[in-house]
Amino acid sequence: MAFLFIAVLLLLVFYAIIIAYYRNSWRAIPDYQPKNMLIPGIKFSVIIPARNEEQNIGRLLDSLQAQSYSRELFEIIVVDDHSTDATANIVRQYNDVKLLQLKEDGINSYKKKAIEKAIAEAQHEWIVCTDADCIAPPDWLLAFSSFITDHEPVFVAAPVSLIPFKKKNSILYIFQALDFLTLQGITGASVYKRRHNMCNGANLAYKREVFYEVDGFKGIDKIASGDDMLLMHKIWKRYPDRIAYIKSKEAIIETEAAPIWKAFFNQRIRWASKATSYDDKRIFVVLLLVYLFNVSFLVLAVASFFEIVYFFGLIIFVVLKTIIEVPFVLGVSRFFQSKIL
Repeated sequence: MAFLFIAVLLLLVFYAIIIAYYRNSWRAIPDYQPKNMLIPGIKFSVIIPARNEEQNIGRLLDSLQAQSYSRELFEIIVVDDHSTDATANIVRQYNDVKLLQLKEDGINSYKKKAIEKAIAEAQHEWIVCTDADCIAPPDWLLAFSSFITDHEPVFVAAPVSLIPFKKKNSILYIFQALDFLTLQGITGASVYKRRHNMCNGANLAYKREVFYEVDGFKGIDKIASGDDMLLMHKIWKRYPDRIAYIKSKEAIIETEAAPIWKAFFNQRIRWASKATSYDDKRIFVVLLLVYLFNVSFLVLAVASFFEIVYFFGLIIFVVLKTIIEVPFVLGVSRFFQSKIL
């Protein structure tokens, strides 16, 4: 009995140290305010892989056309990935959007192939990636351009939040939103402190020439996901001091939350599937510690069926875990203006 409690207590201490580090690192990131560009801005190729997104693609394209950034400084490329709905027809209604059709079959990662195809057609020096179910704020590209001009990175990770459900008090939405906020805070903190590499493919940018310098997705093309973090790690290995995170409200992309629990679990299984492919051992250690800590709660729950003392121990550790997490989650939620969660 004592051994189990001591083990969980040690994991709690390690967890508290990790969360405190992320909290302090997140707070240390300066809030970035885009500058109005007095010199010619960065030219972007905005890439959007899309499969069966007829419900969302028009909304995203409208938000891109409403950018405050000069339309002459960016192009929009949509890659239709074997859609069976009206996605391609909707894109064709936008005269200034380039539509590509992905023809390849039987490949491991259609999204990576779609991005590769778009980059091959891209005309500009910077690639900006987002997803078809997203919405871009008006100063999105302005924020990227200003930040890149000021900091000269080769890869920029950027913040993502979830589009609220119409029923905002949905347990599924609140759970996802809080979980997503935590991931965003860890992403910003880890990239800013250069501890390990994290990003979200719905909102990131990198130099086109650097993509080819690291041979693009070669070596990770057999993995279904990982078009974001695995590519980021390849670029980090070549440019460890030129990976950046933009903590700017103007750069926040909104993306759709999973509509049902099954979709949420499938999403997380897909994300987790690339964990064994991480070449970054620094993040693996963190993942392992957090995993073991959470598994210990399951062990205590099972043990409580045999000894009631384990149940009381479980309650105490849940309370302690919550006390540890609240300051961090609260700080991140302020930035995303989601304290109500």
